[in-house]
Amino acid sequence: MAPEDFISPFIDLIVIGDGVVTFREIVEHFEKRERFDGIPGLAIQTVNGMVRTVSRPLLDLDAFPPPNRKLTARYRPHYYCEWMKPLASIRTSRGCPYRCNFCALWKIAEGRYLRRRPERVVEELATIEEPFVFFADDESLVDAPRMKTLARLIREARIQKRYFLYGRSDTIARNLELLEMWREIGLERVFVGLEFFRDEDLAYIKKGSTTTDNEKAAQILNELGIEIYASFILRPEFKQEDFEALRAYCHKLGLRFATFAVLTPLPGTDLYTETEDRLITRNYDLFDFNHTLLPTALPLDQFYKEFRGLYERAIPIGKQLSMLLKFPLKDIPGLMRKSRRILRRLETAYLDYGAGA
Repeated sequence: MAPEDFISPFIDLIVIGDGVVTFREIVEHFEKRERFDGIPGLAIQTVNGMVRTVSRPLLDLDAFPPPNRKLTARYRPHYYCEWMKPLASIRTSRGCPYRCNFCALWKIAEGRYLRRRPERVVEELATIEEPFVFFADDESLVDAPRMKTLARLIREARIQKRYFLYGRSDTIARNLELLEMWREIGLERVFVGLEFFRDEDLAYIKKGSTTTDNEKAAQILNELGIEIYASFILRPEFKQEDFEALRAYCHKLGLRFATFAVLTPLPGTDLYTETEDRLITRNYDLFDFNHTLLPTALPLDQFYKEFRGLYERAIPIGKQLSMLLKFPLKDIPGLMRKSRRILRRLETAYLDYGAGA
């Protein structure tokens, strides 16, 4: 997205866009001691500055071979997401048809939504040994007819897994039948970017969904017994009453789990272009969704105190405990200690900016 950020005497080549084929060609040219300027999709550093080769077109996802999971066999028992362990990942699509201004994923995919054929996905699923499977898609459910076909094929193949995937709230709100089909074949969790509790904030990021969609999606998932992995965004402009309203909104939706991220203008996104002149830091170590990159309405220390408070009070204690009991009992003490360390670190994050912030 921003190859100029990698200008360094220690870097010779910068891959732009999809690197699967490009990297293979780099290795082949290196072995043969051939020039790299004939490889599409590169930025090459020369004594006269950066030179770009022709862009590489996006490839059909079905053109890629499935990953050879035997190469990582020794590590696979340790792959996990919360209590879902061991967990395998599969990519079934790439990109997104929506245009959220904070998101780089649709930019990387050049605005296209690329999909693998359901038959190919089922073939790969049949080779996966892990009981849990995460769909590592930018958006999994948006093509509802395709996902219905995939659910039917998984059922017909008698593949029994427990699934975790990403879906937009408006997609879920419009497709009850689709969610019912996926629950029947093992859908256990859905990552839902609810983002905000006000329609004006959703409009600001060009999300394309509404708070009504959020509430309908939460209702559908709760009634189906599918866990909601809810994700919210904090605007730097938030005041104390906004944090309180967000906590109340989480209670209203009946959530058992939620994560919170500061609105982050990632390089290459529309939001970055809109806010670049207001950035309070350009230290990429702080581009981590926990540090604000824009001026806050509250003093920084107060902003992070409220931020920490969301993790402590946005989910009722009873629901937090019910979620915690999904983990093996032997893991709970360590999880509690880790959570306390993270919360302490979050509250003091304002110190990372230095005296000039």
